[in-house]
Amino acid sequence: MKPFIYICFFALSSLGVFAQESQVKQWTFQECLEYAVEHNISIKNIEYSAETANVTLQQSKDSRLPIVNGSASQAFRNGQSIDPITSEFVDQQINTTSFGVNASVNLFQGNQIKNRIKQNTLLADQNSLYVEEAKNSIKLSVAEAYLQALYAKEGIVVAEKTLEASTKEAQQAKARLDAGSIAMQDYTDAISQEATNRYDLIEAKNNYEQQVIVLKQLLELEPEVEFDIVTPNNDIYSAPILPNKIAVYQAALGMLPEYEAVKLDVDVTEKDLDIAKGDYLPTLALTSSLGTGYTSSQDMNFSNQLNGNFNQTVGLSLTIPIFNGFQTKAEVQKAKIAIDQSKLEVVSLQKEIYKNVATAYQNALSSQEQLEAAKAANKAAEESYKLAQKKYDLGALSTTDLVVSQNTFTNAQLNYLQAKYLNILYNQLLQYYQGNAITL
Repeated sequence: MKPFIYICFFALSSLGVFAQESQVKQWTFQECLEYAVEHNISIKNIEYSAETANVTLQQSKDSRLPIVNGSASQAFRNGQSIDPITSEFVDQQINTTSFGVNASVNLFQGNQIKNRIKQNTLLADQNSLYVEEAKNSIKLSVAEAYLQALYAKEGIVVAEKTLEASTKEAQQAKARLDAGSIAMQDYTDAISQEATNRYDLIEAKNNYEQQVIVLKQLLELEPEVEFDIVTPNNDIYSAPILPNKIAVYQAALGMLPEYEAVKLDVDVTEKDLDIAKGDYLPTLALTSSLGTGYTSSQDMNFSNQLNGNFNQTVGLSLTIPIFNGFQTKAEVQKAKIAIDQSKLEVVSLQKEIYKNVATAYQNALSSQEQLEAAKAANKAAEESYKLAQKKYDLGALSTTDLVVSQNTFTNAQLNYLQAKYLNILYNQLLQYYQGNAITL
């Protein structure tokens, strides 16, 4: 009896595990956004670049610290030589040991260290903006892919309903053919339409799977991960009121990280100019050293010599640039040119942003008008198809005419879905340019 109970328990457990594994997680749009931002490879690469910029900033700050080096040497000399410890001339075999510590620190270097720190601070801020730009780009890509997937998924529903209707109509046609009330051509038209609609359903499912692949790639999901999306409950959709185009453009200039980043380029190139001008100025460095040593030429033990030969040095080193083949002059000129180029980049990006905003606005306006037209066409086609079905049921309409009415209704549904999701996309793009979160 017990083995039977164990077998049943194992079987039920296995079924439970199988049921859990067979469940496909449905992803909301917000879940897709958050997962993509956290796992996308492109974002991670740019985040690494931002980390490198922070390391470079710290490195430039640390360059203000002194450089300290220690040294030790052991030498054996034979014949006439100068003893490096006593600086005396000797003519014998000797061995010497020396120890030393050297330190140097730049006191003034044409303000180049200070300007490099400021420049690297700007570059670190700029790289942080690049990270935000990458995140925004991924969010927009996910939004577009998710909307395309929603359109494809609703297209499956349309195809399934159309196939269901055509299957029913084919069955009616068979019954009428058997009763002798319709010709063979009407029956074959109904069968042909059913097959066509079955093909359309397969194609609709394939379109959805293709969009799922795009989404999974954006989310960096493994190929074996099962994936599905949640369909929002927005059957009754109304296009929102469009914002003012100029207001959207001004808001975009105030929030887009890529615009802030290109403006920082001007500041970065100005620091390049300051650094280049620093080569005109002198460099002052403080140096110091400690040293001691042992030589076999002296009749003293090792420790006593180390104490007796201890020496220390402190000095200043001043380097004054006089002439370097106009290299500094050329670097200054190139820095000035780079400043002018970076200012042009700011103007160029302003124009590009305005073009993008204006295009999104025009697309939103056009899609809004298309949505209203598609909504009216869909409603009319639905009523026409319902009337055609009633006539067909009464035998007052041929199969060919019913097929034409059905195809018109199917196309009207797909056109409405396309207009709806395009309108959602363009309006969300306008929301993005205003600094608002993308929501579906």
